[in-house]
Amino acid sequence: MELLFVTVIGAALALGVRYVVPGRHAHGLLVVPLAGAAATAAIWAICVWIGLPFDGGWIWVIALVGGPLVALALALTLPKRREHADAQLLERLMKPGATAKA
Repeated sequence: MELLFVTVIGAALALGVRYVVPGRHAHGLLVVPLAGAAATAAIWAICVWIGLPFDGGWIWVIALVGGPLVALALALTLPKRREHADAQLLERLMKPGATAKA
C-alpha cells in the first residue's frame, strides 16, 4: 500500500516540477509527471530490496526526493532535444525534393 501512496505523491511533486521549469511547451502534459511517478516507484522498490523498512523515514525521503529529481532532469533535457530535432527536421525539409520521413 505504501508503494501506491509514494507513487501518487511522487507524481504530484513531478507535476509541480512541470509547471516550475520553463519549456513545458516542448513535451506532453503527462510526460514529466509519469516519469516522476515511475522513478519514485523504482527508487522505492530498490530501497525495499536493499533492506530499508517500509515505515522508516529514510525510504520516504529518498523516494520523494529522487523521483522529482529525475522528473526535473527530464524537464530540463526535453526542450533542448526537441528544439535540436525540430531544427534538423526543418533543415532537411528545406532542401529541394525533401520529404517528411523521419
